[in-house]
Amino acid sequence: MIDESQLLIERVQTGVRMEKRLLKVLKGLAEYHDMSLGDLLEGIVLHAFDGKTPFSGESLKRIQDLKKFYGLDLDSSASHRLKEIKRRSDAKPAAKRK
Repeated sequence: MIDESQLLIERVQTGVRMEKRLLKVLKGLAEYHDMSLGDLLEGIVLHAFDGKTPFSGESLKRIQDLKKFYGLDLDSSASHRLKEIKRRSDAKPAAKRK
C-alpha cells in the first residue's frame, strides 16, 4: 500500500557527463546521507527550481570537507567557464613495429 504523501513518478536512466571531482563530492555527500546519487540530485534540482538552498549548515560543512579531500577548487563562478580537456583517443594509432 502506498502512503498518500508519496508521489508516484517514472524515473529514466541517463548518461550525464560531469566534472570528475564534482561528481566525487556529490557521491560522497549522497553516501553521507545514505541516499542514492539520483535522489540527491533530484533534491538539489527541486530546491534550486524553487529558489531554495538544498543544504543545511551541517551538509554545507560536509561539502567543504569533501571538496578539500577531493581537491575541488571550483565554485559557482566557474559554472559557465568549464571547458573539457580534449582526449587523445582522437589520435590515430601508431604503426605496428616488427
